[in-house]
Amino acid sequence: MANLALFDFDGTITTGETMPGFMYLAVPRHRQAWGRLLLAPWLAGYKCGVVSGVAVRAAVVRIGFSGVPMAAVQAHGAAFAADTLPSLLRPEAMARVRWHQAQGDTVAVVSGGLDAYLAPWCHAHDLAWVCSVLEHRAGRLTGRYLGAQCVGEEKARRVRERFDMDGYARVYAYGDTHEDLALLGLAHHRFYRGQEVPA
Repeated sequence: MANLALFDFDGTITTGETMPGFMYLAVPRHRQAWGRLLLAPWLAGYKCGVVSGVAVRAAVVRIGFSGVPMAAVQAHGAAFAADTLPSLLRPEAMARVRWHQAQGDTVAVVSGGLDAYLAPWCHAHDLAWVCSVLEHRAGRLTGRYLGAQCVGEEKARRVRERFDMDGYARVYAYGDTHEDLALLGLAHHRFYRGQEVPA
């Protein structure tokens, strides 16, 4: 019976957050200047601890992508996955991903990041993915997420929905922030910031 290995993406596989870089690439330039002004109070509140990361990301997506053609964002996502993400990867994390693959394990990225760039990146590396998805209608983004953002308890819920947890001999999970704790809670072997912690 194979194992299941679950990896957070930002800060675990990569050296830091990837969504800001993607937004800079994908959000139309004319939106970026006034978008920064509109988002300034949200970011200040986040730094002070009175606004959640979930709320900030929702505002960023709303301001950045409302009415934008989905095909354009997907094209930017493919380019970001191919051209930018390789320079942000942690070699030790990718070595761990490859180790699991060599064992025949099912390996999945579980992230609050966007499917626009995570889907092509995971596909290129033969990984499953469970992540936040942008809502669209008639070929244009609505500026909203499709369902909840894939963070915190939602990570664990989606993993249980996607995978038969009883169908694996052992479950491994890797994360680096409090938003990954529910994901780590699913595992027999839990790694937080590169170190195994007691189950």
